[in-house]
Formats: sequence, structure tokens, C-alpha cells
Amino acid sequence: MGKETQKLRTYKNIHKYDDMIHLAHHVSRTHPPMPLSDRAAQFAPFAALTGHHEAVKETARLTDTRIELDENCKAVLNGKLQSIYERLDKEPSVSITYFVPDLKKSGGAYVTISGCVKKIREEERKVIMTDGTEIPFDEITEIDDQDEDIW
Repeated sequence: MGKETQKLRTYKNIHKYDDMIHLAHHVSRTHPPMPLSDRAAQFAPFAALTGHHEAVKETARLTDTRIELDENCKAVLNGKLQSIYERLDKEPSVSITYFVPDLKKSGGAYVTISGCVKKIREEERKVIMTDGTEIPFDEITEIDDQDEDIW
């Protein structure tokens, strides 16, 4: 095959549809044209791995490990809880740091809440704050009794 034949074939391939380029666009009589907003949705990104981004984000989320208190620390906390229990009628003001276990993975987070103590439920081993927060005794790591300094 000669060079002239190749050039002619290439020219024909490039200009194969030149006769149609200036024809009027076909408009269907039975199907109305698609709105532009719907046409744009056809080209929206497709998430092949639905939920993958959330799973990676959850794995990257950090949690704290629970601190095991020694017997001396537990005795100090019990003394502070007893002091608060004796002054429940005055709704003592405290700051309590406690561990909240994570529901999705091992570990959790330490939370500090400040407010007034409403009740201490010994049978349930919980401190109930005036805002309704319930704190299990076994999760408490620190109590700052703000009213104790006044006495």
C-alpha cells in the first residue's frame, strides 16, 4: 500500500461525517426533552464503594484506653462520694471526670462534667446530676468537689 493511498484513507476517515455536521438536531415527537438538571445528574460522580469513606473515617477515629485505678485512688473517690452524699440536700457543685466506653470499637473517651449532684443511687452505683446525666461509680476517675473548699 502506497503513501498516497494511506493519506487518502486517513483523509476519508477524518472527514467521514462532514455531510451530517450541519444537519438539524433530531427532536422526538413522543419523548419530551430531558431537563438540564436531570442531564447533569447523569454525569455526577459514582461511589462504587458505598460506605467505604465512612469505614475509613471510623477506623481512623482515636479512642482512649481505660485507666485502672489503684486501691488508694478508689478509696479517695469513695470518700469524696460519701462527702457529697452527706450534703445532697444542698445539691453540691462538683466536676466529675469519667470514662465513656465507645459503642463501635474498643476504648472510649474521658468526659468531664460540671454541675450539681441531684442524687446518688447506691443500689445502681450511679451519681445523678441535676441535668439528668447518670455517671456510673465504676467509670469515675476524678471528682473535684467545688463546695468542699468552702467548708
